[in-house]
Amino acid sequence: TSKAAVARAALAAGATYVNDVTAFRGDPALAALVAEAGADCCLMHMRGEPRTMQADPRYGDVVAEVAAFLEERAGFAVAEGVAPERIRVDPGIGFGKTLEHNLELLRRLPEIAALGFPVLVGVSRKSFLARLTGTEPGPGLAAATAAANVLAYERGASAFRVHDVRATADALRVAAATFADDDA
Repeated sequence: TSKAAVARAALAAGATYVNDVTAFRGDPALAALVAEAGADCCLMHMRGEPRTMQADPRYGDVVAEVAAFLEERAGFAVAEGVAPERIRVDPGIGFGKTLEHNLELLRRLPEIAALGFPVLVGVSRKSFLARLTGTEPGPGLAAATAAANVLAYERGASAFRVHDVRATADALRVAAATFADDDA
């Protein structure tokens, strides 16, 4: 949610994580609420708002602009009392971005990870994958989603928003096995 009142009710009901697609821009009071509750949060980049975000999105350097935005919003959250270790960042794949922007974010994900916060990606069944593969949107994109998540994992992502949990978990398990300590 991007609304403090909704988050307050969810936290009172036992939620421990607030995912805000506006990165505390929609309701600045949400940051202080997250801090007070000691909750974890995810700050996502989105150009525009949901109704208009895909209307001709333009960037000079999408990765540099997204990284600067996430760094600024994480700074705001910390200034409001959110502990840095409770912050995750999401480059907002598909939120105000073209196919080319999404691919560039995935290619250069280490630059987002270099901000020092855990990176969450949400590529599951996104339309850019359908365009790349010529597959209809929906469950038929499980393999493309798993591939994109493995690439994101190898480039620094540590959390994944998915529809096809089993396929993605299996793909990530295989990828993680290649990171095994060579001395073990």
